[in-house]
Amino acid sequence: QVQLVESGGGLVQAGGSLRLSCAASGRTFRTLVMGWFRQAQAPGKERDFVAAISWSSGRSYYADSMKGSFTISRDNAKNTLYLQMNSLKREETAVYFCAANTIGGTGDVASVNEYDIWGQGTQVTVSS
Repeated sequence: QVQLVESGGGLVQAGGSLRLSCAASGRTFRTLVMGWFRQAQAPGKERDFVAAISWSSGRSYYADSMKGSFTISRDNAKNTLYLQMNSLKREETAVYFCAANTIGGTGDVASVNEYDIWGQGTQVTVSS
């Protein structure tokens, strides 16, 4: 089993930056893809795809709205996933989750159903 722990969330002003980290432990050799999702804390809000990365090749994938402002990366030696977020907007306030695919799937890295392991989330609040 793989365990994930996010950190790095907090309060930031609009236009500012944050870097989130996700430390993986356990059977990390099983990790195929890791991703970041976010969920605004409002009724009916779904968990939205932010970015994903192939753990072996480093190929990255982004939601269209994140391209250019967010960067996903990983450090295989430290078993850690990162999300650098720049030019943050108020509407990006949400709980950010990291997730891992350790069992294979359809290849749709933007789908929550592709991931079998989730972290507990870290709150990001962007103020005006």
